[in-house]
Amino acid sequence: MTATPPAIQFDTAAAVQRLVRFLGINAITGHEAPIGKELVAALKEVGVPAKAISFDDAHTRIPEPTPIGNLIVKLPGTGKKSAKPILFMTHMDTVPLCAGAKPKVVGKRVVNELEGTTALGGDNRTGCAVLVTLAAELIKQNLPHPPITMLFTVREESGLFGAKHLNPTDLGGPVVGFNFDGRSAADVIIGAIGADRWTVDIRGKAAHAGVAPEKGISATMVLALAMAEVYEGGWFGKVVKDGREGTSNVGSVGTLDGKSAGDATNVVTDFVHVKGESRSHDAKFVREITAAFKAAFTNAASKVKDHEGRTAKLKFTSRLDYVPFRLKSDAPVIKLAESAVRTLGREPNLRVTNGGLDANWMVKHGIPTVTFGAGQNEIHTVKEFVDLTEFESGCRVALALATAE
Repeated sequence: MTATPPAIQFDTAAAVQRLVRFLGINAITGHEAPIGKELVAALKEVGVPAKAISFDDAHTRIPEPTPIGNLIVKLPGTGKKSAKPILFMTHMDTVPLCAGAKPKVVGKRVVNELEGTTALGGDNRTGCAVLVTLAAELIKQNLPHPPITMLFTVREESGLFGAKHLNPTDLGGPVVGFNFDGRSAADVIIGAIGADRWTVDIRGKAAHAGVAPEKGISATMVLALAMAEVYEGGWFGKVVKDGREGTSNVGSVGTLDGKSAGDATNVVTDFVHVKGESRSHDAKFVREITAAFKAAFTNAASKVKDHEGRTAKLKFTSRLDYVPFRLKSDAPVIKLAESAVRTLGREPNLRVTNGGLDANWMVKHGIPTVTFGAGQNEIHTVKEFVDLTEFESGCRVALALATAE
């Protein structure tokens, strides 16, 4: 199966209308039901039969509240009978900053009428529009194609949970995968970083900070000493050890319910909840960074004592967020991706990224997957916009991949 420049035209106006339609749906990560409903309606409108559309049960395994599972669409092959199934995928959720966005087309961009107040949601409603446009054109033009599975995942933005918890057998055995989630259609992401998410619960002991501070055990001081240790040891921020590189960060400090720890200045802080992450393209180094944080918090907890010598209690937990991967440059999926990009008259730019992607889990599930862009710009910010030229190019890449011989 080798992609060749197809003489395929598609309805760009309809594609843009779909994009704006999806951008206008308020459905942030963990609240995907509205966009799931809209996607099903749009797929039926372009001719996808209801029996080809389903939601899986991944949401029953996701540890965070999630109203629906991943949306899976299966289009039977219309080309060679021997053609192997292929996967097209994207995620349907957006970051919370996108809540209430109001999209409008201005020239060759989609912008937010509320610019400066909310993000737009191009990450990743652009991918949703690419996949629905692909289905629309394959059906309308009766284009020959192999069996195609389309996957719209949930909770990508809050931990790649939809991709992590799907059952790969629900996908129908695709041999390669193409994920749409990024800026440039010519960028082919062939590798991505891995990450741990970790939390620390520090339990000290309250005491009157003015009358008898020595009777307390300050959870805040445990945090301070631990952070000083990881900083001095070179484990915070950009981490470079013996030629290996990674990053780490503490994302939030407070209580389990999101409130500030130690609201009262005259009380020794008795509890602090800390959230952090470790990242690296080296899976073992990710664990080493996390281990350095655990050791630092353990050491700090042993040093902070009350007047009777009792120390703070510590609970450190970590979980694998996603595994790093890097596909070999001669992998068939990369060759297909490169050929598809060349149908645009552009040269493919093979890249690895320091952000996590649903592709991380697809590769772990045994489906070699590359990622393309489709016009996202300034994502996760109030300046976000969609470049319609790149969005249309993303649609063309998808069509080229689906109709490659």
